[in-house]
Amino acid sequence: MSTYLIGDIHGCYDELQSLLKQVDFDPEQDTLWLTGDLVARGPGSLEVLRFVRSLGEAVKIVLGNHDLHLLAVFAGISRNKPKDRLTTLLEAEDADELINWLRRQPLLQVDEEKKLVMAHAGITPQWDLDTAQACAREVEAVLSSDTYPLFLDAMYGDMPSNWTPELSGLARLRFSTNALTRMRYCFPNGQLDMICKDTPESAPPPLKPWFTIPGPVSREYTIVFGHWASLEGKGTPEGILGLDTGCCWGGSMTMLRWEDKAWFVQPSNRERSVEE
Repeated sequence: MSTYLIGDIHGCYDELQSLLKQVDFDPEQDTLWLTGDLVARGPGSLEVLRFVRSLGEAVKIVLGNHDLHLLAVFAGISRNKPKDRLTTLLEAEDADELINWLRRQPLLQVDEEKKLVMAHAGITPQWDLDTAQACAREVEAVLSSDTYPLFLDAMYGDMPSNWTPELSGLARLRFSTNALTRMRYCFPNGQLDMICKDTPESAPPPLKPWFTIPGPVSREYTIVFGHWASLEGKGTPEGILGLDTGCCWGGSMTMLRWEDKAWFVQPSNRERSVEE
């Protein structure tokens, strides 16, 4: 029985299958953790969703920003961009079933026995674990409700950028969504910066990657995240693991076996391009 953690899939179905074959993944015995962004940019988003859904309790996922964007496109709130390659999924006969399954997935996974936390973008240093779990549950409750399109319509935006327990309503939900699915950089006090996408070497001061600012969660748990392909899985401190290595951009898909910390890599089938 093994636990496997994989970075962003982005519709790269063939590479996912090849990676799982490397370890003879068995859903009857093993567990698969996925850092989110299952869909968009790669050619097989439909196949990825069908496969991941078929795994049942053998998989633990978190939603990423591209997964949320898919929900918004399906709800008629956002535009279906050709570069996302989602049309086949959106027009599939089981699209409604897959979308309704996807929107009921969590934004945060916690394993107390393994002391393991997974979120697509990470955990803001302004949160302790109780706060992170409470905020994730609030967003999850809205996404699972019949009024989820109202939230998706108000989801887009960079403000508020600073956490306070007094945040409420859509402002609180938007902050939580940004922190869990879009965050890269923070100011030294933990306030989010939602604009900079540079590499850490090029980011203007005083911005810092969120994982370089110690927070309550990072002191007690290993944090696993995706989202930031340009890191190429490098440069994070001990106890924080970035698993997105840019498969859909021509990089690779990376997997960690938790029990013995063995790494597995599957090269992309695409030519390397620049992350947008």
